[in-house]
Amino acid sequence: MSFRQQLADALDELMIAQSLPADAAESLARWLADPDRGGRYARGTGAHSITFVPSSWKAIEPWPASLGDRSVTGVRAVSRDDVAAVAEAASRSGNWAEAFIAGQVWGYGRRGYGPGRTGKVLKHSQHGEVFRDAVSLLQDKGGLAAYEKLNGVHRLGPAFLTKFLYFAGLVLPGTKGLSPLILDMKLARVLRRHATRVGHAAGYEWAGPIARRIWRDGGWTPHRYDVYLRWMYAVNDRLTAEVNGWPASPDILELALFDGAWKPAEQ
Repeated sequence: MSFRQQLADALDELMIAQSLPADAAESLARWLADPDRGGRYARGTGAHSITFVPSSWKAIEPWPASLGDRSVTGVRAVSRDDVAAVAEAASRSGNWAEAFIAGQVWGYGRRGYGPGRTGKVLKHSQHGEVFRDAVSLLQDKGGLAAYEKLNGVHRLGPAFLTKFLYFAGLVLPGTKGLSPLILDMKLARVLRRHATRVGHAAGYEWAGPIARRIWRDGGWTPHRYDVYLRWMYAVNDRLTAEVNGWPASPDILELALFDGAWKPAEQ
């Protein structure tokens, strides 16, 4: 079927308005209660860590000193708190390129192509000016304007630009609108399946093709990011009310869905 924006809008609003199905809330509650999974983040996602190889990032500048010496061989761990600390320093110094690099290190982990892709983005960042501009937009106009600014940067896809915006939003006071969250392929696939399920339950026979289009694996528009944020915040508010101990900050929901806490059935 051809794409029709009004159908996508109807599916979006239906999904945002509805509570999660019972199986979703139960799965997320089990994840939070599991001390080896969500239980580690019941008081915040800051400890969520990955490992990376410092020596593979030797060519990337400006290197955040707090991530350690890159001449040391072996692997090292970096957490969300570590990246947030670099972003906090950038909020004082204005060196947002370091915060961008820290987020890329955390996002790519031990993937060997991470440094190369990060280097290509930095070449088109006007010496970090694009990151400073995005932060200014985040403060003055909100996450969607900042998303649109970064979405045009060469080789910087939404999954990684939203990581930068997420960490910037953690440390900047008084940003406009909903604070940014990370959106990547795993999250989009959850929303694709959920949107299809919700649409079919409402009698929308066209829900599957529309959901596949709007929640594709990448290339999300600023409007799609807005829908994502609205849905995440609405769902997290409901989970806070319904699930004992569920944290108020919606990045716990982002982490839970990324971790596979709930996988809607294919339809």
